[in-house]
Amino acid sequence: MTEPSLVAQGLELMAFGMGTVFAFLTILVFITSFMSKLVTKLTPEEVAAPAPAAAGPQTQGVDPQLLKVLSAAVKEHRARQK
Repeated sequence: MTEPSLVAQGLELMAFGMGTVFAFLTILVFITSFMSKLVTKLTPEEVAAPAPAAAGPQTQGVDPQLLKVLSAAVKEHRARQK
């Protein structure tokens, strides 16, 4: 009887390891898909909330006093940045 070479032992170990990983991942996929179906079946469907009414276009412009205040604030901010 001859002892198997190191290369043969390495190939055998690699095949065994890859087979083990493949089997584990296959089982994991089946368990995950089963759990997904189970959760979907057991949880109630969410009721869709009615869509909010679309706001129509604003007919009013910006308040002139507010525009003046905002302009002054922007000018003050830019002056402080320099």
